[in-house]
Amino acid sequence: MSRAARKLILPGILVGLLVAVVLLAPVLPLADVRMMDVPGRFSGPSAEHWLGQDEFGRDVLARLIWGGRASLFIAVGSALAAAVLGTTLGLLGGYFRGVVELVTVRASEVILCLPPLLLALLVVTLLGAGTGPLILALTLLYTPNYARVVYAATLQVRSLDFVTAQRAMGAHPLAILTRTILPNVLPPLLVQMSLVVASAMVIESGLSFLGLGVVPPTPSWGLMIRAARGAMEVAPMLLVWPSLALAGTILSFNLLCDRLQSVLDPRQITAGGALWLHRPARKAAAAPQPAAPDAPLLRIRDLAIAVEGPRHGLDLVRRADVTVLPGQTVALVGESGSGKTLTSLALMGLLPDRLAVTGGEALYTTREGTTVDLAQLDDEGFRRLRSTEISMVFQDAAAALNPVLRIGDQLAETLRVAGTPEAGIPARVVDLLRQVGIPDPERRCRAYPHELSGGQRQRAMIALAVANSPRLLLADEPTTALDPTIQAQILQLFLQLKRDTPGMGLVFVTHDLAVVAEIADRVVVMYAGEVVEQGPVAEVFARPRHPYTAALIASVPEGGAERLVAIPGSVPPPHAMPPGCRFAPRCDFARPLCEAAAPVASAPAEGRSTRCIRWKEVT
Repeated sequence: MSRAARKLILPGILVGLLVAVVLLAPVLPLADVRMMDVPGRFSGPSAEHWLGQDEFGRDVLARLIWGGRASLFIAVGSALAAAVLGTTLGLLGGYFRGVVELVTVRASEVILCLPPLLLALLVVTLLGAGTGPLILALTLLYTPNYARVVYAATLQVRSLDFVTAQRAMGAHPLAILTRTILPNVLPPLLVQMSLVVASAMVIESGLSFLGLGVVPPTPSWGLMIRAARGAMEVAPMLLVWPSLALAGTILSFNLLCDRLQSVLDPRQITAGGALWLHRPARKAAAAPQPAAPDAPLLRIRDLAIAVEGPRHGLDLVRRADVTVLPGQTVALVGESGSGKTLTSLALMGLLPDRLAVTGGEALYTTREGTTVDLAQLDDEGFRRLRSTEISMVFQDAAAALNPVLRIGDQLAETLRVAGTPEAGIPARVVDLLRQVGIPDPERRCRAYPHELSGGQRQRAMIALAVANSPRLLLADEPTTALDPTIQAQILQLFLQLKRDTPGMGLVFVTHDLAVVAEIADRVVVMYAGEVVEQGPVAEVFARPRHPYTAALIASVPEGGAERLVAIPGSVPPPHAMPPGCRFAPRCDFARPLCEAAAPVASAPAEGRSTRCIRWKEVT
């Protein structure tokens, strides 16, 4: 159990006990809350009446429990009603904007201009006292709070790529709102509901105290406080009990709200929170084993990555085989959705939530000469390897760099992780920025990411990745968002880094075959989650042995072909993979045998492999 989850235990138990007691009030052995015993009025605690009797001789404990039932019913009922109404207004206003925003969110915000208690008094005065008018008053009072929270969250989510994709596919707006946007704005809604329940109990008690809430003889904590005010000198404890119940309930809900916010916050997943995103811990990995003298730096065999949970078994990557020798550069190429980035993220232990390595092995040889299976490592095991043994350059440097920390501070933090002496960190930061070609490194180390150009941000990202001299560097399309001139400079930087650290292995993820020809020693071609061909770059480009590789080369303007050839169709989605060879529906060489069974890897020549039964006919 995570640290954040453990913090939920105490407030969860308190709120759970409170709710259980008030819900079970009809079956508990309590005295009749309306039964009066005038001779026993103001009597103290006794075996029959544990908390004493009130001004009419009624049992205080029974009225306290039944009063909590009324207060919680009104608070929770109004919170739920306000949540439904406010969420609807916020979703509609945030998604459609314009006039819809004006008549939903902006109109509801008018209520915020009115004092809360006065607004509730107005509604109760017009409709009369009672439970129904009180729930209506509190619903109107708290609806704008929900609307504003959902509106702000909807504005953030509606511009994200997955929502844009839903619109592009022609999905109905209501389907987008209910199935795509609403699940992404639920966590702040749950936190808001906890706050509203506590606040509504205060308002209800205040109105009942004024005689405008719950109507006697139905008990409520506000009515009990009102009645006890006139008997403070005779029986002061009659005021203490409902006040303690009200204050304790509000404190319990507020504590639960505070802890719930920490648990549901996705940013807290690295601190042991975010239960709704937290992945179950993997089994402890086996102890590192001594590596063979000629062991490669990285050996991936039959690696499989699949979706966890109810759709377990949905393979995203399967039968992946990759070998990286010390000092070697291996390029992973293929169309979007082929599994290149997932494979590299699995090597860093950074797979997205609900994805996991479900098979195979990824044997990495450490500096100490031991072999570690990255496919079996837990989070703690990856932490020991990241930055010092294995590091990664991400595709979007602007998103990977912390926008509120200076570049130098981020580099310094990385160096401290590896135990670099504090006195030598400032000079090392400047040296790293100079090494990656950032001009005026003494001044740039004090800059924030937004103050750097795109190329300089990418260089800073590379500096972070190589700060602790890793043995294996993973680069996930590091030149994609850059113009051709900057791309060439970044590639030259990688080549220079390889020359400066001859033993470092580099896995370069890209879809640009021209980049592969310039930087890589070996190329691994992936399609629909499988490795379909691999071998030395010059040999694969000169004579591809898989139809997909040949089609990729023919579709590149720099390939030298007389006519560009587009690959028909698109990469199939994970849930609709064709049987047999996954490329068969798009392949000109496909035969019925190709669809019968998945092809096994063949070896056309030494150091090469292909998953095509007709590889001899490809070129």
